[in-house]
Amino acid sequence: MTARRSRPVETTFAPFTPAARVADSRTGTRIALVTAVRLLQEGLARLLRDRDPLLTVDAVAPDGAVVSRLVSLAPDVVLVDIATLRALRGALQQAVPASRLVVFAVDEAEDDLLACAEAGVAGFVGREASVEELLAAIASAQRGELHCSPRVAALIFRRLTALVRHDGEQLALTSRQLQIVRLIEQGLSNKEIARHLSIEVSTVKNHVHNVLGKLQVRHRWQAPFRVAGSTGARV
Repeated sequence: MTARRSRPVETTFAPFTPAARVADSRTGTRIALVTAVRLLQEGLARLLRDRDPLLTVDAVAPDGAVVSRLVSLAPDVVLVDIATLRALRGALQQAVPASRLVVFAVDEAEDDLLACAEAGVAGFVGREASVEELLAAIASAQRGELHCSPRVAALIFRRLTALVRHDGEQLALTSRQLQIVRLIEQGLSNKEIARHLSIEVSTVKNHVHNVLGKLQVRHRWQAPFRVAGSTGARV
């Protein structure tokens, strides 16, 4: 009788990435994943945990309880998509000032990159990035290093150069315009600003238009950061 030949055992090796090298020396990293997309909350959290057992990933919905939830978690890294960062930038910085921000799904357009840079982001991961790149960005953030592409680095350098060039300049904003910039920073809409100041919405729109022109920015959310960057303090 012919003996049956045993089938060879197949062994699969995971790629050795920069994140894997850092994992050897970590005792564990707590990550708060903040996104409104439930598929990302569940799928990405599981994927990260499977790739790196030393990661503790908690999914957090960007709702009214996001600040208190983040405060209670006290994460080392806050992982957030670009859309959520735009909506909750101030809340994230207030809730976890000591945490590192890593942003994913970034379209390397100037508006997205400046939004990240002005929020003090420690890592940028593009739309086409792999999970290995995301893990590398998290590891770099933990080391206090900025993880970004050469294009992002060049844009940040140009931004810093512009801020230094304008350092000490006085912005030609009226007291009313500065007041409106402060309310924009608080996340108020034109209607809410008009109601708060007891003026017409059309008047607020005119002020906002003039503010954007004076500050040489394209979007209203950039105005508070432009004022802060030129004066060296928050508005």
